[in-house]
Amino acid sequence: MGFYYDFENADAFATGAIGTPGERTFYMQVRADGRTVSVKCEKQQVAALAQYLRNMLADMPDTTGSVNNSTATLQNPVEQDFVLGSVGLGVDRSNMRMVVQLEEMILVDEDDDDVFDLLDDSDEDEDPSTVVRVLLTPAQARAFCDTADLFITAGREECKWCGSPINPSGHACPRFN
Repeated sequence: MGFYYDFENADAFATGAIGTPGERTFYMQVRADGRTVSVKCEKQQVAALAQYLRNMLADMPDTTGSVNNSTATLQNPVEQDFVLGSVGLGVDRSNMRMVVQLEEMILVDEDDDDVFDLLDDSDEDEDPSTVVRVLLTPAQARAFCDTADLFITAGREECKWCGSPINPSGHACPRFN
C-alpha cells in the first residue's frame, strides 16, 4: 500500500549523502509540520534534479532573496521511507513555486507484474507506490541546488586520464593497460 504526501508549505527540501566517498548513500528529504520523509536515491538523480531546478529558476522572474542552505541539508536520523523511482517537475507560476513529485520505485518481474502483488491480497485497484509532492519557493530550490553541488563534488577524485573515480586503495586505469 502506498502513501501520498502533499507538502504545499515545506519547511525544508534537502539532500545529502551518508557514508564514505565511493560507498555513499544519497537521500532527498522533505520536512514540514513535524513530518519528515526521506527518500533514498542515486547521486545522478540528485545531480539531474539540481540541473533541472536551475534551468527552471532561470526561466522564472528574479526573486532574489536570502538563501538559507541549512534548510537544504539532511536532518538526522535519516530513516528511509522509500527508494526513488521517477521524478516529475512543474511550475506553479501563479504562486511562484516549483512542483517536485517524487515517486517510489516499483519492482516488477519479467512479465511486468508488481513483485509485491504476489504477496499482497489487498484491492487490485489500489496504487502500491508512494508519492511525495512538494511545492518549493525559488529560495528553497536554490538552496537545494547549492547543497546538491557540494555533495556531488565531494566524492572521489577522478583519474585525469580516464575520468573514472580513484578509490582510496588505488586505481587500475584502463589507459595504461
